[in-house]
Amino acid sequence: MRIQTGSLDKRGGLLVRMHIDAPLLCGVIALCLIGVVVLFSASGKNAQDILRQVIHMCVGLAAMVALAQITPPQYARWSPWFYGLGLILLLVVLTHGIGKGARRWLDLGVLRFQPSELMKIAVPMAVAWYLGDKALPPRFLSLATGLLLIAIPVALIARQPDLGTAVMIVAAGLSVLYFSGINWRLIAVAGLLALGSAPLLWNYMHEYQRQRVLTLLDPEKDPLGTGYHIIQAKIAVGSGGLYGKGG
Repeated sequence: MRIQTGSLDKRGGLLVRMHIDAPLLCGVIALCLIGVVVLFSASGKNAQDILRQVIHMCVGLAAMVALAQITPPQYARWSPWFYGLGLILLLVVLTHGIGKGARRWLDLGVLRFQPSELMKIAVPMAVAWYLGDKALPPRFLSLATGLLLIAIPVALIARQPDLGTAVMIVAAGLSVLYFSGINWRLIAVAGLLALGSAPLLWNYMHEYQRQRVLTLLDPEKDPLGTGYHIIQAKIAVGSGGLYGKGG
């Protein structure tokens, strides 16, 4: 048994010490390589675009390795502060945000960024932190508090408006509640309530948001306008064969 453990540590010792999951790392690298190949074709073999993408991927991989060195207890301690910072930035966006038609960005002079992107990580972290010392599956009060932690940033992001990001954050937060072991009956009731509130949500959506939904459901309704790109993508996928369409 010791020999097997020692040999395993010797083979994967570096990755183990760096807290890197080997299958996950291989999957990420494989996806990156596939992305480079797709970009090579779609960009007409533009070397500058490919080099820029490779640099971004390397920076992302380096960030992944760096963040893997932080222990789960440290992430748990930082979660409420990270969440609170995100809420403050979302409030600042409402008054000082910039953008074309929608206020989603903050301009710090050196860089521009969307605080809503931070909440994609901060919300599930905050929900997991809150449920960390609670009885599981969560009781009604814990569940309601978790939903409130999700609802506050989602309402601020929808106000910008940015419905797509708001939906993603809802999904991220609810996934944590789901893995906490909530009863299937509650999931079914929540699903029915969501379906029932769909008409109400539709009335609060902006016209361009409604148009996007209608275009997704029926792109042929406006084949030369809003549905053009969806139709062309379907044609490309259908006629691309094994190697696809490219430059």
